[in-house]
Amino acid sequence: MVFKKITLVGRSNENFEEAIQDALGRADQTLNNLQWATVDNQAVMLEDGDPEYQAEIEVAFELEH
Repeated sequence: MVFKKITLVGRSNENFEEAIQDALGRADQTLNNLQWATVDNQAVMLEDGDPEYQAEIEVAFELEH
């Protein structure tokens, strides 16, 4: 088996958990054979006084033959 890893950044106006789910949801829609994910970084961007939660995740998926 060979795996490929990519980094995604999810965003939410609510919290970090929703930002993680944003990134995982997109990965699930577009990638096959997802195997695992790790949260590498979390940040809050403050723009116009409203926080935007960001979660950088690395996902791994198995490459097809």
